[in-house]
Order: sequence, then structure tokens, then C-alpha cells
Amino acid sequence: MRSHLRTLLLLTFTLLLLGASQPAPALELGIDRLQALDFAPLAGKRVGLITNQTGVDSSLRKTRVILHNSKKVNLVALFSPEHGLDGTELAGKYVATRKDSVTGLTVHSLYGPTRKPSPQMLKGIDVLVFDMQDIGSRSYTYISTMARCMEAAGETGVEFLVLDRPNPLGGLRIEGPPVEPQWISFVGQLPVPYVHGMTVGELALMTNASGWTTAKCKLNVLKMRGWQRSMTWPDTGLRWVQTSPNIPRAMSPFYYVATGLAGELAGLDNGAGGPTPFEIFSSRGVDADQFAAYLRKQGFSGVEFTPYRSAPWQGVRLKIDPHCSANLTALGIFMLAESNRLSRPSLFARSSGEKLDLFYKCYGSKSARTQLEASVPPSKIVAGWKDNVTRFESARRPYLIYP
Repeated sequence: MRSHLRTLLLLTFTLLLLGASQPAPALELGIDRLQALDFAPLAGKRVGLITNQTGVDSSLRKTRVILHNSKKVNLVALFSPEHGLDGTELAGKYVATRKDSVTGLTVHSLYGPTRKPSPQMLKGIDVLVFDMQDIGSRSYTYISTMARCMEAAGETGVEFLVLDRPNPLGGLRIEGPPVEPQWISFVGQLPVPYVHGMTVGELALMTNASGWTTAKCKLNVLKMRGWQRSMTWPDTGLRWVQTSPNIPRAMSPFYYVATGLAGELAGLDNGAGGPTPFEIFSSRGVDADQFAAYLRKQGFSGVEFTPYRSAPWQGVRLKIDPHCSANLTALGIFMLAESNRLSRPSLFARSSGEKLDLFYKCYGSKSARTQLEASVPPSKIVAGWKDNVTRFESARRPYLIYP
């Protein structure tokens, strides 16, 4: 009897362990859902696909290969963004139109002579499909590409389908400065805060409804299954595909937000181009120990600061928790303000007109320079973002499609 009882208890314990170790239900991407629907949204249509190396399903199979190999899909053309179809071209570098060695299709460059598909490129296409991984920041050009493609689709009567993907920063983080109308550009195409907390599908819905393009398109979003707003990339269980040369890891988008803005200026190093892009913040004007101590006092919860030295640079190495409560865009302003205060000449005075222009476009205005040169405290600069963030949080609500 005791032996039987021990066996029963052991079996029960084993079943409990097995149940506890079962993986959570898999998150299904838009491309996964398209396959589950047997490609029905594309039936009988000639398809153009806007994609790059990040366009993969949850098993890392390339979207362009999936569509090309399906007998249910007539894929006729490809379109590639900044960094090219394979994501290897450096930021800002010209991307040429070419033939894809995988599918044999023409890959129209949207980062060459044009940022927007021409009517000739769209000739013979019934629906444009967008499948690329964004990183959740206004200044990353993949959402600019999406908006310009939506505009072209609206002007030519071509349908537009977004295969949705997670925002790696999650859907709750909204922060940063607005962009003033005169500074709208391809590195800040949409009038959203620097960190918007939306998926590409949600952004597409808001863009189409808000008149942010000159022509509305016939838009459809194939939503994910299993994604929630509280999820950052590490919570998804998905493997990360490098989105561009300086965004190699799943945590890179967080560091990009913290150091990417100020990194456009001369006299600063944020690690871009090295093995840990955007994970450091250093200049020639600071003492590493004092800089780290200053930042620790500012209350950026969930961010660790380690003194960093690499002659002639000194600063900090960051370690960011993906669920940290710290305002990461604000962190960038605090680091910029202190570095600029200690720099002789100032970081703005060191920077060329081209670098300043890019900083203004990414930040969304000249106001950061004006305020810092007037010795406005970084806390006051950050407080000035609050009203716009609050308005945007309310304005975006009708377009949110995930809990």
C-alpha cells in the first residue's frame, strides 16, 4: 500500500513538473498568421513585398521565400529600405536597385534615388505587403519607409497590408520630445514622441487616419496573436534578427534610445560602429568616476552606470533592464547636458552644420541646443515634453489593437 502511495505521489509530482515546464503559447507574428490563413488575403493579387533580413516568421524563414514558394501567392517585386535587403549597408549609405539572388525578383531600392515607390515601380502590383522589424523609435527610418509606401499606395490605388510585429521596447513606454513641422524628415517622418509605444500595424492605422500622408490607402493590418503591451522583446520568446549594423541584439533598441540622439554630435562616442553600439556614452570633457556618480544620483531606476575609459574618451557604460521604469530619452538629455557643460568648446560648437542638422531632425527641433546653451536644467527640458506625451497617449488610443 505504501509502495503504491509513493508511486502515486511520484507520478503526481512528475506531472506537476512537466506542466510547469511547458513553454508559454507561442507568439504568432503577422507572417505566421498569413500562413495559417493559407495566404487568403493575397489570393488572386499581384504582390509587392517591402522587406529586408528582418522579414522572417517565428521559425526564421524569410518572408520573401515563403511568399515566393507558395502556389497561393503571386509575388512580383521586392522593395528594400535603408541598409538594403540584407541589412548590411551602413546608415545613410546609398542602396542600389538590384536582383535578389534568392528569389530572382527585382529589389527596388527605397534608399537610393527615391524614398517612395514611383508609379512605374507599382505598375502591375495590386497589393503592397510590409514586413520589417522596427525598433520603436521615431528616428529609425523603417517606419518612415512604411509611411511613404502607404502614401504611394494611396496615390495609385494599390492596397496595403501590414504583417504586424512586436515593438521591442514594449507598448507602454512613451517618452521624448515632439517633432516640429519644419523638422519633419525621413529620419523623423511621423509626428509622434521619440518613443511611441506602438507596433508598426498600430502606427499604420494611426498614420492613415490622421492625415500624416498626402493620400490615404486601402489599409489592412494582419495582427499578431499572443502579444501584449507589457511585453518587451525578451518576453516574446522570439529570436532577434539584427535590424541594421548597429542594432545587433534584442536589447540594442533600448540603448539606441538612451544614447542615439546625442551621438549625432561631434565630441561624443556612443559605441556605434564598435562591438557594443549605443551601450556607452563618453566624451573628452568628463571624468569617468564623477560622471557615473552624477548619473547615479539622478534616479534612473533600472539603469546601471559603470565608469568607462578608452583614451581619449571617458564616460559610462550602461546596463539597462528591459522593464526599467527610467525615462531613457531623458537619460540621453542628462548625459548630453553634463557632457556639454564640461566640454570646451561646447559639443554644439564642435559639430559641423551637417551633424547639427541631423541632430535637430532626430530631436525634432533646435530647442535642446537653445535650452542647454541658456543653462536650462535637463530636468526642465524633460518636463517640457510631458504635455505632448499626454496628448499623444490619448490620441493613439483608438488605434491600439493589443491589450
